Amino acid sequence: MGIGLGLIILALQLIVTSAEPITHASAVQAIFTSLSGDTILALLVGAIFAMVSYSSLAAVLLTATLSATGFMPLYISLCIVIGSNIGSGLLALISSRGQSISSRQVVIGSLFFKLIGALLVLPWITIIATKIQQYDFSPAEVIIYFHVIYNLVRCVLMLPFVGPMAKLCQKLVPELPVTGTEVAPRYLDPSAVDTPSLAIANAVRETLRLGDVVEQMLQRFQALMEGDRLQKREISQLEEEVELLHSSIKLYMAQIQQHDLGTEDSRRWAEIIDTAMNLQQSSAIIARMSGEVVNKSLDHHLNLSEEGRRELQTLLERLQSNLNLAMSVFVSGNMEHARKLRRAKHRFRLLNQRYSFAHVERLHLHNMQSIETSSLHTSLLGDMKRLNSLFCAVAYHALERSGSSSEQVNLQQ
Repeated sequence: MGIGLGLIILALQLIVTSAEPITHASAVQAIFTSLSGDTILALLVGAIFAMVSYSSLAAVLLTATLSATGFMPLYISLCIVIGSNIGSGLLALISSRGQSISSRQVVIGSLFFKLIGALLVLPWITIIATKIQQYDFSPAEVIIYFHVIYNLVRCVLMLPFVGPMAKLCQKLVPELPVTGTEVAPRYLDPSAVDTPSLAIANAVRETLRLGDVVEQMLQRFQALMEGDRLQKREISQLEEEVELLHSSIKLYMAQIQQHDLGTEDSRRWAEIIDTAMNLQQSSAIIARMSGEVVNKSLDHHLNLSEEGRRELQTLLERLQSNLNLAMSVFVSGNMEHARKLRRAKHRFRLLNQRYSFAHVERLHLHNMQSIETSSLHTSLLGDMKRLNSLFCAVAYHALERSGSSSEQVNLQQ
């Protein structure tokens, strides 16, 4: 990090050093002298500076160098600095092409804030320049200080309007609707059905993808628990994706000829079917949980108690960890990881039970938030317990494959 910062500073210094001879050219002096009195043109020049140098800071340093020559008024230099900020916003907008929707929304919001800042300051720029000239600063220092203070003040003043700006950007650049082509199976190659081992490998990869979607649902449910009700729609879309992938896996597996499978492939075939079904059921539970959070909490402005919210978040983190471990066991069949997953299931069950008792204790102490959200809280505890059982079922498939009598006894526990 230190080396990178040093290289950046060195590059900026080289820009200033290289640009210094240009400031003495008569043509350059004539161009900047012609900017006097035209603040809009100076603003555009600043934007072009930033885009050409690919850095607003480089443009500011170049402006400071030019300002030190004294052949353009201070207020014009300040306009160029403001323009360089807009130019950096335009650069970011151009660079954001091909990036995610949320990235483009952030870039557009940043550009709007920079434009608003310019509109607010530009009418007063001559007065600001006159006030600054009363202090004993060199022109180059004034440019640097103005750049820092202008951006700092702009950020502070715009901070209360971040929420409205976010909503505006979401309307201008809306999320693309999820279509059937986007959620189509990726790995279920129909031509591989005649080769059972290859077809099963394809189905394993698609089931892993199914697990990834369920994990996304858990992550969005965590955000929903924090009050982001927009996640409800995202969870519903992801549930539809799970339904489509599960149906595709089921139909694909049905095309594999059972009599062509060996003992191990037959067992793997059943494991894929069972795991895909468990993940599909898990997605339905998460979708139902999200509906309950919206209907019983967010719609009625009822909040879980602080202790209850922390407990549920802890359980959600455990669920994500168990799901990741389950997918690892599903792929590798590692006995050590399977036993670890089985132990994690047991620990989750004990933790869930402990939190259930803690909730009842809060009711006994007449905690009003716990009383108001008791139905939701107990329902979520039960649903999370079911989710954990569905995720950890993979462990039993792996342990059954070991064939040892001791494992078979433990499976019943």
